[in-house]
Amino acid sequence: MSRIGRKPIPIPDRVKVELAGGYVSVEGPKGKLSLRLHHSMVVKAEDNVLHCVRPSDNKLHRSLHGLTRTLVSNMLEGVTKGFEKKLEMIGVGYRASVQGGHLTLMLGYSHPIVFPIPEGIKIGVENQNLLTVSGPDKQQVGEVSAKLRSLRPPEPYKGKGVKYANERIRRKAGKAGA
Repeated sequence: MSRIGRKPIPIPDRVKVELAGGYVSVEGPKGKLSLRLHHSMVVKAEDNVLHCVRPSDNKLHRSLHGLTRTLVSNMLEGVTKGFEKKLEMIGVGYRASVQGGHLTLMLGYSHPIVFPIPEGIKIGVENQNLLTVSGPDKQQVGEVSAKLRSLRPPEPYKGKGVKYANERIRRKAGKAGA
């Protein structure tokens, strides 16, 4: 059984934490995040350390205990260091550019794809084939990265498409020639 929920969460310097009305608000150099807690979970602050407390040992409370602790920990890490995911575009003519609040992608379709950049997310383009999605909210960074990947997922025969930088594509053999 996991003991993640019992681990204390140290509050880094330059981070302000507010606990009020079932919400946890965190403000740091990279931005501000807030989380609505489940009504049975309690987060307490003492001596620059946060503790998550569960009311009982039933299955729901045990699972929410670890989840709440991890979400609060990710918020603290996000407002201090931030999160980022890198995506690679592999294919002839595949490229990207940022214009204003939109990301324009050429992914082998007959038209360019215009992707609106959500608030709180930064998308950087390096050498037209490498995208960097960054922001303080880990869930939002992952969601935006997954949406970008889903626009042209990598195919198993030639490996063309949008993939995560550390992702390995399982390749298939083509048809055997007669």
